[in-house]
Amino acid sequence: MRKRTPLARWGLTAFVGVVVVVINLPIIVMVLNSLQTNEDILARATLLPSHPSLQNYTFLMAETPFLTYLRNSVLTALGATGFSLACAVLAGYALSRFRNRLLDAYGTALFAVQMFPIILALIPLFLLFRPLGLIDNPLSVIIVYGIINLPFVTWMARSYFDTIPRELEEAALIDGCGHFGAFFRIVLPLSGPGLAAVAIFAFLLAYNEFFVANVFLRTQQAMTLPVGIQMFLQQFATDWGSLTAAASVTMLPTLILFLFVQKFITHGAIAGGVKG
Repeated sequence: MRKRTPLARWGLTAFVGVVVVVINLPIIVMVLNSLQTNEDILARATLLPSHPSLQNYTFLMAETPFLTYLRNSVLTALGATGFSLACAVLAGYALSRFRNRLLDAYGTALFAVQMFPIILALIPLFLLFRPLGLIDNPLSVIIVYGIINLPFVTWMARSYFDTIPRELEEAALIDGCGHFGAFFRIVLPLSGPGLAAVAIFAFLLAYNEFFVANVFLRTQQAMTLPVGIQMFLQQFATDWGSLTAAASVTMLPTLILFLFVQKFITHGAIAGGVKG
């Protein structure tokens, strides 16, 4: 392949930079607005803040229950991710390695469950959770989010297990491992990149979901971020400064999560695992 000249590389870098800025322009505008007062935002004199200030963030942390919403969202998303991932790993491995009519029917049923709108199940779930004391309890949304995530996460886990060579498990079986031993000692450690990607999708769905949380969580002590942020939208006025500040801080957990698991996604854990 012909090497690019330095000018061509700089031109390509500039083009990619412009594309990145255009794609992320709404996020950039939101962050810039969070550094302005409501008066400056409504005046729209300039996109860049003339007098940058952190007063919106100070008000957000000191005068609102935002940190409570943030804590509830993170705990709920982590709980739902752990629940769905634990179930999906076992189900995905079974669908990948064992083929029979029962598992084929289960795989087909996953598609049907994925197409089922959760809104149709909210009233029966509400009637089921109320006698159990799960209304206004984070456990209710963790269960619902885990069930919502389960079909998609299972199929993603199955697709990744299909890429892991069976020869690795067969070698472990020859060395004396059982099926569970081969799974936990060989397959599961090699599944880090795939499971990290699966965990990101499951976490984002649970972290950003609004409708289910709005039905089951009623008080400020139990609300998650998508439900709590709407409190900044009032009937006759909107606190745009606090709203954009809250949205900016809301992005941080997902950004930190992605930065933490990025190396696992890009790392080819099973490259060269089997040599011909």
